[in-house]
This record gives sequence, C-alpha cells and structure tokens, in this order.
Amino acid sequence: MRYKNKDKNMESGTESEFLELIRNEKEANRYVAKGLRVCSVIGIIAWVLNILDIFIVPNEIMNLAMPIVIAFFMLPTLICKITGGEQIWIKYVVMSCAIFGIFVLSSAMSKHGVLLWTLPLMLSCHYYSRKLTIITLILSWVLFSPSVYIALFFGEWDQNLLDAAYYSGERIVTSELVYNATLYFVFTRALTLLGISVICTTLGRRTRKLLEMQIKDSEIRQRISTELDVATQIQADMLPRIFPAFPERPEFDIYATMNPAKEVGGDFYDFFMVDDRHLAIVVADVSGKGVPAALFMVIGKTLIKDHTKPDRDLGAVFTEVNDLLCESNNSGLFITAFEGVLDLVTGEFCFVNAGHDLPFIAKSGEPYMPYKVRSCFVLAGMEGMKYTGGSIQLAPGDKIFQYTDGVTEATNAQMELYGMERLKSILKKNTALPPDELLAAVKADVDVFVGEAPQFDDMTMLCVEYLKAMPE
Repeated sequence: MRYKNKDKNMESGTESEFLELIRNEKEANRYVAKGLRVCSVIGIIAWVLNILDIFIVPNEIMNLAMPIVIAFFMLPTLICKITGGEQIWIKYVVMSCAIFGIFVLSSAMSKHGVLLWTLPLMLSCHYYSRKLTIITLILSWVLFSPSVYIALFFGEWDQNLLDAAYYSGERIVTSELVYNATLYFVFTRALTLLGISVICTTLGRRTRKLLEMQIKDSEIRQRISTELDVATQIQADMLPRIFPAFPERPEFDIYATMNPAKEVGGDFYDFFMVDDRHLAIVVADVSGKGVPAALFMVIGKTLIKDHTKPDRDLGAVFTEVNDLLCESNNSGLFITAFEGVLDLVTGEFCFVNAGHDLPFIAKSGEPYMPYKVRSCFVLAGMEGMKYTGGSIQLAPGDKIFQYTDGVTEATNAQMELYGMERLKSILKKNTALPPDELLAAVKADVDVFVGEAPQFDDMTMLCVEYLKAMPE
C-alpha cells in the first residue's frame, strides 16, 4: 500500500507539473503575441514614415513587404483570442508567425537582417524550452540565408553586404557576388545568431529548471499545509471543546478557549473529573511554537492527566511528570503549567504551579484579583526537581480565571504589550459574567488592542465557577 500511495503521489506531482507548464505556455503565448503586436505597430509607423519620405526604402518594396509582415505579426493575437492559447500546438504556430514575418522583412531590408533575426530567438525564451529555442534557431538559419539572396535580387540594396563582398558598382548579381556574400556576410551573421541562440537556450533551460523547482516547492508547501491542517484538527480534537462540558453537574460551570499563533501551538488546557467529587483543571504553555511545541504539548497533557489520581498530592504529580518529560526532552523544550483540583463537596481548591502566570480569583460579589501562589520550576527544565502545591478555600459563587502569557503579551502595531493591568481591568468590568461570556469579552478586548498586528503567541484562557456544594 505504501508503494501504491507513493506512485499516486508521483503521478499527482507529474500532473501538477504538466498543468503548471501548460499555464506557463498559455501566458507565454499571450506575451509573445503582445510583443508581435508591438512590432506590427512599429512596422506601421515605419511604413507611414517611408510614405512621407522620411525613410528611404523603395516604396514598391515597402508596400509589398509590410502588409505581409503585419499580417504575420497580428495572426498570433487572433489565434490566442479564438483558442484561448492553451493548446500545445499554439506555441509552434506563434513562433512560426514570428519567423516568417522576419523572413519577409529581412528579404525586403537585408541591412537590418541580423538584428531582426534575433527577435524570434528572444521571443522563444518566454517558453523556458531549450528544444523550442533550438528549433527556432534551425528554422531561422534555414530562412535567413534565402532572405539575404532574395534581398540581392529584389530587396533593398545593402551597401554593407556589397562591402563585405568587395563589390561596388551597378546592382548586378553574379555568382561571384553570391559566393562572397555567402562567405563574408551570411556565414558570419549565422555565427552571430548561433551565439545569441546559445544565450537564449541557456536562459530558457535555467528558467525551466527554476520553474520546475518552483512547482516542486509549491507541491511541498501544499503537502505541508495539508498536513498542518490535519495536525490542527488533531490538536483541537485533543482539547475538550464541547460546552457545556458537564451539563449534568450543577455544582460548577466551566469554559475554555485556545487560539494558536500558528497552525498548531504549544498552549493547552484540560479539565476532567478525577472522580465523582473532584474536578481537575490544567492550563499550560510549551516553550516555542509550531509542530515541535505541539508534539511536546501532547506528551505533557497526557502525562499530567494520567498521573492525576484521587487523593494524590499535586506536587507529587508534577514531580513525577517532570522527571518523565526530562527523559524524552531532546529538544530542550519546557512547559509552564498550572493544575488545580476542586473538591465539589468542601470547596477546597488544591493547586500546583510550575512557573506559570498567576491565576485570577473572584470571590462571590467581589472583582477578579490576581492570586499569589508559590511558583515552582518549569516542567522538563531540570530532572529531580521537587514540586509543592497549595490550597485555597472556595465558596459557592467564587470563580477562577487562568490563562497563558499569550494574553498579557499580546502586542499592537506600536509594540505595546496588553499587560496585566488591562487584563485586570477587563476582568473587573465583567466579573458578573458567566465563564463563556467572560472569555469572549477578554478576547474581544485583546483583539481591539492588538488591531491589525499579527498574533505572535498562542492565547489560551480557562474560567471555572463554583456554583454550589455537592452533597456528601
């Protein structure tokens, strides 16, 4: 199955590469057609200037050649408009129009021949195809020489050609003149075209490689993006997100949110019933961001939940979790974490803090205030650390708000921090709100403060309200 999937991926990559090259050829056809339209406009201007005797090309030559040249140069635009420019064969037709247009023009005015014949070669670079540039060169060579000989008989008399052939006098074409013109004029200019074609083929080949690399990079980015979307969903599914969380429990109300700064984040929250009378809450922040932090988050969250048992001291829980995290911490990450367990019968709230932010507690009828708790060392920072917890007595109507530093360290465009004072103020104004509405109010206030500035850190909040005591 693995090899089958690999083959499918290769087929998909080949198909996407083919489609990308088709899109490039469509765009190249459009640009080449546009270039030839510009050349046709220049040809019309030259034709008009010749009629006004500003140019001195014989009128009979100009009147015969320019309509044909303009028709060849305008034909690609018409073809692209009719067909859409997506078919494979269109590029060959477009380049043929350019070559035959230059052939007619070169036959009429040979003195500009070499300069004119560079046009198809340069236009071929739009297709990023070494093969097409070589074909263009060969066809240009095939038609360049006849255009010179036609110009000897019918085109504009080129004194440069005659000088190259050591000839002066009346316009009489002889075999010696043809020979000398071939040796000293056609051959040398053909070599010039060869040199230009080498540059064009090198440019086309290099650009083609860059395009192929871009296609592969795009496929890799798309695959990573897809995988990150899956990781985001997996991470979100690991956090309890169904609210109300315990509708059958009238003793408390709880709500939590997590907004990652990237597709996946290192923050996490958790809440669960340790047993029938004890509710555990966890809020934590893994150092760093992205996939490594998210993977370490999964490990930390799982260990904390697995080791939280009824009647077990939370300091002992963090002590054991810390040692386990240190064993598998090759990336040098660490976790700041806060865990609390609420006894729904007595209202005792036991907690342990591993380098995390202070919680806010609102006593019934009073505003939220930061509650100073002992802060131990971060988890996974050093093996053999001992953690000790504490406790506080809660009464019905009391609330606990916990968060990560993504809230207080949210930054606006002026690089100002949201800070503890703003958090304290918004909590105080909304003390009476239930947990879900309180978190929404805090998030809205942070968003207004941050404005259009990007989110630099994960933002996690949790609020629990102790509603009434559970009967023993």
